[in-house]
Amino acid sequence: MKSSISMKNIARELNVSIVTVSKALNDKDGVSEELKQKIKDLADKMGYRYNMMAKSMRDGLSYNIGVIIPEQFLGDDKSYYFSVFKHLSQIMERYQYCAILQVLNSGDEHNVILPKFYYDKKVDGLIVLGQVNKAYIKALKNIEIPAIFLDFYDESTNVDSITVDNYSGAYELTNYLIKNGHVNIAFVGDIYATSSIQDRYLGMCKSLLEHGIKLREDYVICDRDQHGKYIELKFPKDMPTAFVCNCDGIAYNLIIKLKEMGYSVPEDFSVVGFDNDIYATISEPQITTVEVDVEEMAGTAVKSILGKVKKENKSQGRSTIKGRIVYRESVKKI
Repeated sequence: MKSSISMKNIARELNVSIVTVSKALNDKDGVSEELKQKIKDLADKMGYRYNMMAKSMRDGLSYNIGVIIPEQFLGDDKSYYFSVFKHLSQIMERYQYCAILQVLNSGDEHNVILPKFYYDKKVDGLIVLGQVNKAYIKALKNIEIPAIFLDFYDESTNVDSITVDNYSGAYELTNYLIKNGHVNIAFVGDIYATSSIQDRYLGMCKSLLEHGIKLREDYVICDRDQHGKYIELKFPKDMPTAFVCNCDGIAYNLIIKLKEMGYSVPEDFSVVGFDNDIYATISEPQITTVEVDVEEMAGTAVKSILGKVKKENKSQGRSTIKGRIVYRESVKKI
């Protein structure tokens, strides 16, 4: 059923021309970004419905963006990636685009099988959310539509990427632990799993180096197997006083494990995480962590991929989003 709200109604409400409304709703030049957003917001509020089929046929675009997430990042305790996808989807709607999710199973990743929506030409671009293997990355370099990486990067390709500033976040967390008297600090995470985990580990190492603290080999505690599935944590004989965890989910699991062993956090051990997702707040105690601005991260990704679809922007390389420490109750001064 055709909407009763027209461009004329929107133009009258804002005291602008119908041409201006048309340009704004179709992301054309000649209208400021501020006015474009104002017109789009009012169009949504008034219930205006775009004729996307006609628009698609006219422009030769599908107005869909594919979002690929490897299945290893979508377990029950991976709420962070669901949150990122939700923000991607919501922001794309503002630009009259639809986000189509493809969960990449391990078999398709191993065999380098791209999603069906790519071969069927149902998407105008791809966002890969979460690290994929080298062979898959190589295949993505040669596809016929634009692609960007989100939450990871690969130095061997020229594919643009957007990540949080993992290095600085872990560096600042470790500085905070050292300021509170900790020198025996362990890292919990598989440092070979993703570029994000590697950078968090390196940020911690930088802080230790600056303070003249040597990182013990047995203080790097692996948290997952080669398929990304969590494994039982193996603690060193001489325990550290603090743990830097690669994410809040691992910090949450670590605290539970320590309690089962008869310890208390932060009385016996201090624990910090990364992401500021739900696990940071449901934990007892709540976890000191680095907050990722998911909306800014998703917004940067959407603008990047749509700019490439419209051939408006050049390669941007790696973009990083600054995080901030959220101080809670999981760290004790010693």
